[in-house]
Amino acid sequence: MYAFISLISGILFGLGLLLSGMANPAVVQGFLDIFGAWNPALMWVMVGALLVSFIAVTLVKKRGKTLLNEPHHLPTNTPINRRLVIGGLTFGAGWGLVGICPAPALVLVGQGIPEGLIFGAAMIAGMLLTRLLPANKC
Repeated sequence: MYAFISLISGILFGLGLLLSGMANPAVVQGFLDIFGAWNPALMWVMVGALLVSFIAVTLVKKRGKTLLNEPHHLPTNTPINRRLVIGGLTFGAGWGLVGICPAPALVLVGQGIPEGLIFGAAMIAGMLLTRLLPANKC
């Protein structure tokens, strides 16, 4: 049952990325270009995602477990530190430059679009490079 729900969730998430335009780098870059030709369409996608996430997290916290009666694993490490800020800035700069973030990159790979593979390789390289940095140096 767990694998089936994961499959359905992944399919719905991927369809949502496609239908919303999140898998289209030009649409994402238009949304992020707030001082140029700004395209506000993705704002509603993000508002909807925040609303659904807020409701889901609230229900899981209230129940104490997931719909499959498994314990939930919500983040407990909440301090904002230098490493988090640098990571967020790097992620945001990359997203703004190429209009792709991790989940839409998988959609692009599934569509056979080379930019998805290039982004995925760069993302994995970046993840591996961060392991070389000492935790207290950043």
